[in-house]
Amino acid sequence: MLKQLLLVLGISLVASQAAAEIKIGIIYSATGPVAAAGLAQQRTIQILPKEFGGEPVTYIALDDGGDTTATVRAAKKLLADEKVDIILGPTSSANALAITDAMAADETPLISLGGSSRIVSPVTGAKKWVFKTPQSDDLMAEVVAEHMIKKGVKTLGIIAFNDVYGEGWTKEITRLVTTAGIKIVSLEKYERNDPSVMGQVLKTLAANPDAVFIAAAGTPGVLPQVALVEKGYKGKFYQTHGVAQPEFIKLGGAAVENTFVPLAPGLVAEDLPNDHPAKGPALEFIKLYEAIPGAGSRSPFASYLWDAAILARVASVEAMKTAKPRTPEFRRALRDAIENIRNLPASNGVYNMSPNDHNGLDQRGRILAQIKKGAWVFAD
Repeated sequence: MLKQLLLVLGISLVASQAAAEIKIGIIYSATGPVAAAGLAQQRTIQILPKEFGGEPVTYIALDDGGDTTATVRAAKKLLADEKVDIILGPTSSANALAITDAMAADETPLISLGGSSRIVSPVTGAKKWVFKTPQSDDLMAEVVAEHMIKKGVKTLGIIAFNDVYGEGWTKEITRLVTTAGIKIVSLEKYERNDPSVMGQVLKTLAANPDAVFIAAAGTPGVLPQVALVEKGYKGKFYQTHGVAQPEFIKLGGAAVENTFVPLAPGLVAEDLPNDHPAKGPALEFIKLYEAIPGAGSRSPFASYLWDAAILARVASVEAMKTAKPRTPEFRRALRDAIENIRNLPASNGVYNMSPNDHNGLDQRGRILAQIKKGAWVFAD
């Protein structure tokens, strides 16, 4: 029975079998539509800090397979059986939203690795226990819209995931571009696991927009762009930071060349100005991550977990001043300490949490890049 349960929950790593003073749960998606992101996070676990303020840390990592139901089961196991102090993850926005109420009911903080601003905004009710490290869609959408305006885009087509991620991005882009006088001439949706989007592509082509914005994440973001290129579309392409991974470029090939994508600064760390606060932390993370056998090149999704662990470490040191780990008092103190983190430079920017902002990143946490010859470069 236990063996079957472990297989269902997908436990991939238990960092230590011994009881530790601080116990951290991690939920990621090593399979399913966001597997490329989840696999990068799985690799990152082995380089996470082994102690917080001199106290040993145990990481218990569960693979939810990208399935919301499995995410809920994994969270319940970590909370009820393992009695973790905090959970980092899950990989996707929809899965993070699925466990928000459970985290609040158990009064255990969650640092999500999903990108949607809906995970932490508004900071009311259950969301008081939830934080996240990825840049929110509203922050990234601003730099995308600014570039569209700069490049003289007048009409825009949108193809978006039919889920919370796609909806969030569609809302933000629509708000920003319509205010600037850009007309949205088509809006199509698709599922992450759809094998074809030809109907959506044909409707988009019929509208003949100057640019197409694809509100997707992971390798499924390749599908509509490749289909549009094959059908002869010649306009500009914009994607979200959810596709910022080597697998997207490899799978898309020539079809994604010249695509504009908002990025975490760490993906181009070497090219950042020396005074950029994320440069040092990003280079430190890249050195550790790229030294992992088989890890490949840097990944923003890996860095989201890295930054989450840094936030947890800083907050744990503060929380241990007033409470002992593995107690309800410590979990409450840990939540409060995360919310009070100020001016913390990390690989994705500078985190300034507050009671009204549980992401804490600003313009220093983003750049706009373009894919050139299979690599990320600063966009003109």
